[in-house]
Amino acid sequence: MWDIEEFERAAHTTVAALAAYVDESQHGLPPVTAQRPPAELARRLGIRRWIREGGMTDEDYRRFLDVYLAEGTRLHHPSYLGHQSAAPDFPAALADFVHGATNNPMAIYEMGASAATVELEILRWMLDKVGFGSAGGGVLTHGGSLANLTAMLAARARAVPEAWTDGVPGDLALLAPPSAHYSVTRAAAILGLGERAIIPLPVDRLGRIEVARLPEALEHARRAGRRPFVLVASACSTGTGLYDDLRPIGEFCAEHGIWFHVDGAHGASALLSDAHRHLLDGIETADSVIWDAHKMMRVSSLATAVLVRREADLDRAFQQEASYLFYGERSFDLIGRTVECTKAQLGLKIFLNLAWRGERGMGEYVAARYATAHRLWELARERPGFTCPYEPQSNIVCFRYGSREVDQAALRKRLMDDGTFYLTSTEVDGVRHLRATVIAPATDDKAIEALLDAIAEVGTRIAA
Repeated sequence: MWDIEEFERAAHTTVAALAAYVDESQHGLPPVTAQRPPAELARRLGIRRWIREGGMTDEDYRRFLDVYLAEGTRLHHPSYLGHQSAAPDFPAALADFVHGATNNPMAIYEMGASAATVELEILRWMLDKVGFGSAGGGVLTHGGSLANLTAMLAARARAVPEAWTDGVPGDLALLAPPSAHYSVTRAAAILGLGERAIIPLPVDRLGRIEVARLPEALEHARRAGRRPFVLVASACSTGTGLYDDLRPIGEFCAEHGIWFHVDGAHGASALLSDAHRHLLDGIETADSVIWDAHKMMRVSSLATAVLVRREADLDRAFQQEASYLFYGERSFDLIGRTVECTKAQLGLKIFLNLAWRGERGMGEYVAARYATAHRLWELARERPGFTCPYEPQSNIVCFRYGSREVDQAALRKRLMDDGTFYLTSTEVDGVRHLRATVIAPATDDKAIEALLDAIAEVGTRIAA
């Protein structure tokens, strides 16, 4: 049994340490990241000793937590411009705390009625936002990779209902742009299609699907003896943050009887911004959509919605038998729609953020991050030595510094080594670029100017 007084002391220690951590991170006081080698860090944390001996006290825990927090990456920091992981809002953190204590695995309704009900209502809200309405269905999963896989399973079940029992026909094909998230390729392999079943769609130099050439791709697949059953579009692309033109792609898929899947993991939250929802025009023509809350809805990892236009399609994605689980009336269970049997209370994180901030507050956050990214682009292209291959549509900005010979990956590493800035890198049109994801609310013009100054200084030294 819990020692309640011990729990309360430890919880107080935790809250105090996290409050200080977020506060100093938001003000940009410590380095944005620490990259100490694992063996050295394990010694500093005393991990092996604690595993062996136990006996941690509240004071031991406080010291451990101080080191643990100092040695990570500070997503609330104004200099965090790295991967697409949210600087979580505090209501979502409270939800994680509640889940950690209550541990209701609510994929089965009777194991967590409150959590399941919250998830069902969050899904209803998200279905309305994408335009699927009451006819649609959904489920929350632990991340976009599982979500894309789940959507592919639903598409396969609609195209080849017997695949679950008889195996996958060898002629199925999946149409996707080369810029699609790597989880799409993983899903094809896990589904038994194999990577060769992916027919690359023609794209422009920035990786966006060329709608006018879709008939060409379909004809190529058919000449190869393939039967395309699903087409994947990005809203937005993980690498560049650019959106595919969804409406004409959806019309093409409807005309040819192909399941249309929109990977909206990062960019579907633009639906909450009046100024940006036009980027997702036509999303309602999709058969399935995925939408990450742990990116632009400021939810801690992980929480991704799989949304389908016809609820029955998701119910057919999986088939299962287990006499200890599936019996009697189970109409509110979500377990039949997910890979996961034990599923966290994911909806609570989204709900509490909405309950505190509202749809309008969420939309204002998305609009502000998109606007700050656009400001980064404006400032970068005005400076000598910087080149920007496109105007950003989201909060992701790609750019280069210096001549083609300047190693952008080395430039990034210099910034990372001293913890000054955290940004990533990608290829655009076959050329390596720096990549900034403007996601922390603390990132402002001052941080952007400092980033560009630091890049110019380091880049000049590398070029010399």
